[in-house]
Amino acid sequence: YCLGSGLSWEPRSRAVEQVHLRCTEGSLEWMYPARALRVVLEPNLSSARHTTVCIKPASDFQGASIYVEHAGQLHLVVSEAEGAQPRHVSCFSAHTPQRVALFLQASPQRDISRRTASFQYELLSNQSAAGPDFKKMALAEAMCRPCDNVELLMAICSSDFVVKGSIRNVSHDSENHMSQVDVSVQKVYRQKNRIFQQDEASGEWRGPIRTLLQCKVKMGGGVFLFTGNEHFGEAWLGCAPRFKDFMFIYRAAREGGANPCEFQLG
Repeated sequence: YCLGSGLSWEPRSRAVEQVHLRCTEGSLEWMYPARALRVVLEPNLSSARHTTVCIKPASDFQGASIYVEHAGQLHLVVSEAEGAQPRHVSCFSAHTPQRVALFLQASPQRDISRRTASFQYELLSNQSAAGPDFKKMALAEAMCRPCDNVELLMAICSSDFVVKGSIRNVSHDSENHMSQVDVSVQKVYRQKNRIFQQDEASGEWRGPIRTLLQCKVKMGGGVFLFTGNEHFGEAWLGCAPRFKDFMFIYRAAREGGANPCEFQLG
């Protein structure tokens, strides 16, 4: 997390302030934006597997526009007007995965009333994520088809969240091409952040999982094993077999020594 203020610069300075961020995901908050800020994303990784960058501006984003540098040119990614849309996420290909430079240009202002240009970013490794829309970023998780056994066994090892539960409700957002599955959780095996939490009143564990509208998710009875990854604090659906089917597959793989990781069934 990076925090800074345009008021800290010398009034007559024309220099562009530079910030280097070493993580594959994070956030930046630029208060009282002034002049320009160059943000270089340089993850501390030896491999160049991150090929896509996605940016999500905060709901109160104002005071600047965001550009990406490519071949000596600046290309607009987020304008100040678009920043007011909290769900708007912009993704673009990283032509040099080891080093991506963003340029924040402060908007001309006559007063110094508080403005904050803040955003979250993620560096992604899946080629299918490249594109202008956030919904494409979820394609790696929301394949709109059942996972095969190999994909399922890998999902329980590498997913950001793995939970056992049932579907409480399914809602659809046609404007943003997303569906939300509200899950009643029986057991949390793993979660990266606290998306699945215990309701203080009922004591029940719950949490929302997003997927693509085109997957046409519907209400269904029974107990499932939900897996997937998180993007910008939201859980996106990956493999979601019925729990009894998962147990059969995992036990068979373990007996044959084909399970890529140990999983606690109890």
